[in-house]
Order: sequence, then structure tokens, then C-alpha cells
Amino acid sequence: MQRVVENLIKELNVESMLRSGKKRDEKMEKIESDLVRVRELIKEAIVNSRNSTLFVEDEDYVPKGQIYRNPYVFQRSYLLMERMFKIFVYEEGEPPLFHYGPCKNIYSTEGIFLNMIELSTKFRTHDPDQAHLFFLPFSVVMILEHLFDPIIRDKAVLERVVGDYVRMVSAKYPYWNRSLGADHFMLSCHDWGPRATWYVHQLYFTSIRALCNANTSEFFNPRKDVSFPEINFKTGNITAGLIIEHPSSFNRTILAFFAGRLHGRIRPTLFEHWKDKDEDIRVYEKVPESLSYQELMKNSKYCLCPSGFEVASPRIVEAIYAECVPVLISQDYILPFSDVLDWTKFSIQISVGELPNLKRILMGINDDKYRRIHESLKQVKRHFVVNDPPKRYDVFHMLIHSLWLRRLNVRIYG
Repeated sequence: MQRVVENLIKELNVESMLRSGKKRDEKMEKIESDLVRVRELIKEAIVNSRNSTLFVEDEDYVPKGQIYRNPYVFQRSYLLMERMFKIFVYEEGEPPLFHYGPCKNIYSTEGIFLNMIELSTKFRTHDPDQAHLFFLPFSVVMILEHLFDPIIRDKAVLERVVGDYVRMVSAKYPYWNRSLGADHFMLSCHDWGPRATWYVHQLYFTSIRALCNANTSEFFNPRKDVSFPEINFKTGNITAGLIIEHPSSFNRTILAFFAGRLHGRIRPTLFEHWKDKDEDIRVYEKVPESLSYQELMKNSKYCLCPSGFEVASPRIVEAIYAECVPVLISQDYILPFSDVLDWTKFSIQISVGELPNLKRILMGINDDKYRRIHESLKQVKRHFVVNDPPKRYDVFHMLIHSLWLRRLNVRIYG
């Protein structure tokens, strides 16, 4: 890893020397000039953020309340994104490996986003000279589904497909080489999404990676990479898991609930202390046939969301949909949209070491605090809902906004 980083630094220095004295790219300079002004407007919003009268009235939604780190700055940035942000999607590549992804199972978000960005008339541009970001539309899930042999287990199939694609677009167009991939992004909800980018080191270290598996111990970099939520649409119906009617926060008779397989490094500790140990904390490997997973979530005050093999879990969004306060038990996980959302206001976060005291911790949250958390959870749900077509401030737009913020972190000189 260290050798790769050192080589990349050398490449950057060589590229800087080669560009010295050359004519600047005027189209790139125009885009960068516009982004300089955007950064100034957002900094201005930070300075004035305590003045609540500055919010722009909006008939759809005005982001106010404690669920946001800075609601005024978020609104300013979001509205600028809607007005300006453009993404160019490379058209090279054929389905099912490119321009296509799964729209059901735990990898749903990957296919849904691929579809929505390709159909977007607001954010997609067909003129690459107008683009702020460039999307590499390969699907890690589909590459593995169609080309990976489960017996041979040759992971180099990712290297061949992803590497060949980047080499092809970088040879055909000037945009990758112009920025060394810094204004390009990929997206994956598969556990091997980070691995797929390793084979092209600029993609791994320089480009924006939108990943469900946002694990800092695997070199997820929150300054340039995007964490987005894992959503499990079991049937492909985007409303199937969205529970519509909910008991009030104080009509929930179960303190805490979890059902899921025993794998990873965190769940064994949870099962050791709480499986079949306490009627108030229901922990199952498999929900009994006489009970319903959805009903258990709907009637629980807290839904336990421990990481499994990977840090992300679809249970977090399932809990938000059920208005069941998520109890996040993970390590090294960067939560989705956490540059905008304050997760401490609508979830509980505990460490693995605190699991033996889980009941005491949850029982220690008084009614007033629980009510505040529950109300915040109901408010934040709009940011995790999938709509077709997309609606403002929904999960698609939150992902686009996360990409927008990462692009603002990059300065590219023509």
C-alpha cells in the first residue's frame, strides 16, 4: 500500500512538470471558476448560519431541526446543487455488466442509482464539457454474477473488467487524464466494491468511490469517498418494506429486537449476552414462524443494527422505515450522509464492549429523550426513502448531494 502511494505521488509530480507552461484548458477553468463561487456562497452560509430568517422558503421542504449538523448550510448547498450540478455518464459498455444493476436484494441501491442517474434529466448531461463529475457505470454485482466462477474464485475478473474499462475511456476521452480520475466516480453496494477499485490505483486513491461498505479500516476516505445506505428490496418493489402505519412511540411493547444470521465479529457477542436471555430484548437467528419480522420491528422501541461480515447493514434503513430507533453497533463505519445528518439525534450508538450493559443503557433513556429521538427519526425518514421518479430530498438526491460535496473538495487546474 505504501509503495503504491509513493508511486502515485511521483506520478503526480511528473504530471505537474509536464503540464507546466502548457496552455490551460479553458472549459475546465470555467467549471472551476463556477465552483469557486459556490464555495464562497457556502462559506458565507456558514458565517450566517445562526440567522434563522435566512432560510429560503420552499413549498416542498425546508430542512430545519436538530437532525442536521447545520440546516441552513445544507439548504444553501442543496439548492446550489439543484441549480448547477451536472454528471456525465460514459455510454461505453453493454448490459448487464454496465448500465445495469440489481434492483432487488441487499444490493438494490446499486441498480436503482444506476437506473435513476441514467434517466435523470436534471443532473445528467450529454455534454462532457459541461460536467462536474464523470460516472463509470459498471456494476460490481453484475460482474461477479456473470463472470465470477464460485469454484475457481478468480477475483482478478474484477481487475480485467474494471481496469480495461478505465483504460478504454481514458484513451478515448481526455477527461480521466485531465484530472487523473479525481472528478470521476464509481458506485457499488457489494462487499467487494472497495476491492474492485484497487486494481486501478488512481480509482482507489484519487477518484470518488460511492460505497455501502464504507469501512475506514479498508481505506474508505470520507473526504473523497461517499457512504450510501444499503437497502434491501426483497421483491424489487420499492414500497414493499416501507411500513405505512406505526404505533405511537409509547405503544411499542418490545424494548429491543434483532433477527439475523450469526456472522462477523460483533454478532457473536450480541448473541452470547442476549439470545434467549431476556424477554425485553428479542434476539433471533431466525424469526419463529408464529411471529412476523415486520410486526416485531413495528412493535419495538429499538432495533439492533450490528454489523455482520461487513460494516453496512440493511437493518438500519429497515429500522428507519419502521420508525424503530436504530441501535448502531459497528466499528470503523462511516454512516451515510453523516456530513449533513447528525446521527446522534435519531439513533443510539454503542460499542461492542457495552453490549453486556445493553438493557441498562436503553432503559436509562428517559421518556422525554426517547420522544425527541423518535420524532427526529420520523423527520429523517424522507432522506432514506426511494421514489420512482425521484423526489427532492429523497435518498437519490441525498446521494447526489454527497457527490456534490466531494466534488467541491477537489480543485482541478486546467
